[in-house]
Amino acid sequence: MSGDHHNTDDTGPAARVKALEALLTEKGFVDPAAIDAIVDTYENRVGPRNGARVVAKAWTDPEYRKRLLANATSAVAELGFAGPEGNHLVAVENTDRIHNLVVCTLCSCYPWPVLGLPPVWYKSFAYRSRAVSDPRGVLKDFGLELAPDVEVRVWDSSAEIRYLVIPERPKGTERMSEDALAAIVTRDSMVGVAKIAAPTSRRGDSGRARA
Repeated sequence: MSGDHHNTDDTGPAARVKALEALLTEKGFVDPAAIDAIVDTYENRVGPRNGARVVAKAWTDPEYRKRLLANATSAVAELGFAGPEGNHLVAVENTDRIHNLVVCTLCSCYPWPVLGLPPVWYKSFAYRSRAVSDPRGVLKDFGLELAPDVEVRVWDSSAEIRYLVIPERPKGTERMSEDALAAIVTRDSMVGVAKIAAPTSRRGDSGRARA
């Protein structure tokens, strides 16, 4: 499958894949639960963990951050993450004055090497249309309300260019290791629909994030 733009009607590739899956399931060749587990792994675990490592390194290594903002495709490849859906990658950085939000208005183009498979909501028509027309409303739906003086920038992904949001580093994480920081970075924060809250430290924790 490809994240590039494609026909989304009932005769398109997605519909044919769904029909094939139903046929294979009916004949006992495919276990739907196993497919769901594989999708969940790549959507929520493997892919987003790659992006979290990129973000954590950008937070802790100023020179790497500069390279990431200048040429994200090359900087991400330094960490071993590359692939067709990761070419022409652009990193945009959130600050206390600017908040970035990523969408693909025509389809579901998404940087698979760093974020895994796109979540269902990212592919939905409601998100794809409202992210452009009412970005603050979309963010509010996700539980994120920004101050009026924060500028919201919406980036429209395509087959030619995809985006990765570098979220703001939470206050109070200065003593955390790169690995600990990567553990608190979420997929949604790298799409721009969420911020990262500083982990609650326990006495004697020494700034390490807990599972």
